[in-house]
Formats: sequence, C-alpha cells, structure tokens
Amino acid sequence: MVPRGIAARWRRPGTAPGEGGWRQSGEPEAAVSGAAMLRASLREVSAALREGGVSPTELCQRCLSLIKSTKFLNAYITVAEETALKQAEESEKRHRSGQPLGVLDGIPVAVKDNFNTAGIETTCASKMLKGYISPYNATVVQKLLDQGAVLLGKTNLDEFAMGSGSTDGVFGPVRNPWSYSRQYKEKSVSKSHSEDEESNWVITGGSSGGSAAAVSSFTCFAALGSDTGGSTRNPAAHCGVVGLKPTYGLISRHGLIPLVNSMDVPGILTRCVDDAAVVLGLLAGHDPKDSTTIQDDFKPFELPSLPDVSKLSIGIPKEYQAPGLSSEILALWSKAADLFKNAGAKVIEVSLPHTCYSIVCYHVLCTAEVASNMARFDGLEYGHRSDMNKSTESMYAATRREGFNDVVRGRILSGNYFLLKQNYEKYFIKAQKVRRLIANDFLKVFRSGIDILLTPTTLSDPVPYTEFIKEDNRTRSAQDDILTQAVNLAGLPAINVPTALSERGLPVGLQFIGRSFQEKQLLTVAKWFEKQVKFPVIQLEEVKSHVQDVFQHRKSASFS
Repeated sequence: MVPRGIAARWRRPGTAPGEGGWRQSGEPEAAVSGAAMLRASLREVSAALREGGVSPTELCQRCLSLIKSTKFLNAYITVAEETALKQAEESEKRHRSGQPLGVLDGIPVAVKDNFNTAGIETTCASKMLKGYISPYNATVVQKLLDQGAVLLGKTNLDEFAMGSGSTDGVFGPVRNPWSYSRQYKEKSVSKSHSEDEESNWVITGGSSGGSAAAVSSFTCFAALGSDTGGSTRNPAAHCGVVGLKPTYGLISRHGLIPLVNSMDVPGILTRCVDDAAVVLGLLAGHDPKDSTTIQDDFKPFELPSLPDVSKLSIGIPKEYQAPGLSSEILALWSKAADLFKNAGAKVIEVSLPHTCYSIVCYHVLCTAEVASNMARFDGLEYGHRSDMNKSTESMYAATRREGFNDVVRGRILSGNYFLLKQNYEKYFIKAQKVRRLIANDFLKVFRSGIDILLTPTTLSDPVPYTEFIKEDNRTRSAQDDILTQAVNLAGLPAINVPTALSERGLPVGLQFIGRSFQEKQLLTVAKWFEKQVKFPVIQLEEVKSHVQDVFQHRKSASFS
C-alpha cells in the first residue's frame, strides 16, 4: 500500500488517483517531475513502484541517461547498462505479478569498484586489475541483488582505496557534483569570472568519492563504499550525503578486496538517514564466509518518525578541535551542540586522550596489512602480467612496478619495513598496544553514561582539485583522516550527516559516533539532527535540464 500522499504527489499528466505517475501535485500538466522522483526516499520510490506510478525499466533508464549526462563527474568506472536493464525487466515482471522481492526491488544502486561483482569488471581503479572479472559476488552485492536491486555499475575510487580525495585512481579523479551546483556557482562567480571554470571544481573526498558523487548527483538511490579510516564518511561530508560506517563485524567483508582486514567495513551512502537504515537492515548479519561477522541474527529496524533526544547524553570530545579545523566548522559544531541542549539533552565535554596518536598508529597497522594483502597481486593468477620473461622473479617485480601506482608501492614498502624482524616489536606490536588504548578511551566515555559522541567529519569544506594535489597522498590522508580514523581503530559505528553549506556554497557535515552494535540509537539521533538542520537539496543544472526528456529515453547509448 502506498503511504498517504505519495500517489497524489506523483501522477502522470492526465491520470487519476491509482493510475500512477510521477507529476508533483501543483505542477503543469506538461511537466513530469523527474527531479521530485529522484529526490524521493527508498520507501517512497518502492511504494510508487508497487503502485505502478513508475516502472523499474523507466527508473533504470532515467538513471542510466543521467549517468551519461553527468559523465564529466567521472563517478563511474563501469556502467553495466545491459545487465541493469535486464535486472529492471525482471523486476518489472515481479511487480506486475504483485511479488516484489523487497523494498529495494527495482531501485537503481551503485557499488564501489573494490567489491567483487560476477560478470562485471572489478578494477580497484588500478592497472593491476584492469580487465579482471570476478567469478562471484561480494556478500553485500549478492544481498542487494537478492532484494531485487538494479546494479547500475561500479564507482570510481583512489587506487585500491588508498587516499582521501578520489584523485589517485588510474581512471582519473572524481569531480564533486557541488562544483556545478547553482549554490556554488553563485558564491564563486565573482572570484572565478576571470578564471577558467575547469580549474575551479572541487574534490569529492575519498576513497569512496565515486559512490558519494553518484548518490549526490541523483544517478542512483544508494551506493556502497568501503570505510577503513573514514573513506565513506569523508566523501559523504564533501558531497552532502549521508555516509554510514557500521560497527566492525555487523556487515560481511567477503568479496570486498581488502585494504586493512582489521578495519575495513562496507559503508552505505544515501541521501537521507532513513534510507541508510533501510540498506543496513538488508545487509547486516552473520555470513558463514566471513568469520569476523556477528553470530547473532540481526533484526532490521524502522526509525521512529518523531525521534526524541531529550533523555540522551551527548559527548563533545575536546581532542577533536584539531589543528587545521576551520572556524566555520567549529561554529557549526557548537551550534549543533546547542541544538541538542535546547532539546533537553545533556551536552558534556569529554576526553579521548590517545586520539592524537591514532594517525601514526593507523599508518603502521595499515601499511603492515597492505604489504600482506598486496602480495597476492603477482601476475601469476589474475590481473596484470608484465611482458618481462627473463625469470619468474623479474616478471613478478616488473608486474608490481607496472601495475601499482606510487602510493600503493610506497605503502607496501613501509609495511614491509615495519614487519622486519628487527622492527616488529618496535613498530607493529607497539601500534597494536596504542590501538587498544584508543579503543579503551571510547569504552570509558561510553561507560561514563555518554550515549553518542558529536564531532566534525572533516577539517574544512571540499577544496579545489588544483589545491588538493599540491600535497602528496600520504600528507593529505594524514590530514583528512584525523577526525574519522580513530573510529575504525575502535571498530565503532559512525555516521556523517550533511549539516549546512559553507560560505562558498559547499557541503559541510558533522559526525555522530555510537556504541558498538547500537546502530538503531545512532541512526535515531542522526535522523533527529537531520530534521533540525534541513540540509538544502543540490541545485544541479545538468540534472534539472536533463530529467525532462528521460521518459522518452527508451534505449540508452552504450558506454565504453
């Protein structure tokens, strides 16, 4: 049954109630409001699909056509057009027979290109895996498909997810959709008038920048990212979308090409908190193929429509007032704390004293695990193989030199150094001990009665690409992960909620950190905050001018 008001808002011109369609009430008969459909929540779109207001094929065609018109964003590495249309046709048959598989049946989604997908190329944005097609689906991808989701394609990232800008992949950098928004253009027009507009676009953040850009630009309704040190929350903040990093072990990592096994978590990117809760409910739970997942069954939950935060204690970690934090974000953080205080919640300053060591600790542990994980890419079994044939050793060395970029090779070298016999105790074991201290800081705070921690997600709004690349990857990652990384060391859940636009008209987000496996409480608080701040919808001219014609689009142009 369609929620009250949905069918009335979306009707085709000339149709009566119950006949379906997507025209917003009050719009001219000639206009089909594609923009209204694209901004709808997952449950609203699902309801309209069941009602017949739009078909899965029409929805898929809209998104595919929009991907084509926003190709300049470079959000997608592979667009699986033929596969997506077949999936949409199958979904359409199920809807016609009144037997949809679930809430995602017929809804277009995208997946970061470090998740294995059967029949679709998986590259990790690296020459090393260019042309590699996995024989199986990652568990999270399979769960989406089992629900009837339509997989549009694979999204861009930093090579092997090593980076914080989505600028270091072999397929080129991802452009932030907000670079082309009316909000940003109006604020930057006086400055960029004499400049080439091409040099003015801003980064998405990383490493899941392609997924964040895909959701932000309305080319899909939800996307998967990965989060090892903030790689879902960071681009979510920069692209003005919701980015959820679940508790370690709540969602299966099987089929996610590993970066750091002990910290990697599949992340969820959506346009609202309710949607993140829906996707989490479908993906969470035990997986026999991943021994680190929880053993207990996970019960999906629905968030309350009127969340109450009056009985909560909100912690403000003083250590997160980090060097480089912009005055603009500091002011927003303070205003957010006041919102909770005015709603009756207790707002208490807390201390996480070992936070300052998290980046150094992460660097040692990350590179050590990277060195181990990257050893599998040797040119013998799959992926790139060098033409060097003097010996097995020379082929192996040449393959890795040609296949990996400087960032990946640098982390491999660092990791192997830390794992040398003479350095193991001095670096790796010591880093593990510091990791325990960082995790214990969070435990102490939560045991003291704090329910949720409120922090910034990033130090500033997104910077122009030309400015971002002035610093090397290692320096940028250390700067950009400082507010998100400790959460991964502790294995806790965290979420970015888009909060406001900066003075430059670009998105800024704040981060909420919860107790282990308390995603319902975390998402409930995030939803309350989302309702208070009323983050504006991106005014993307490319989307507005394009959606008018998409219903006439019946066969999308092929993608290379």
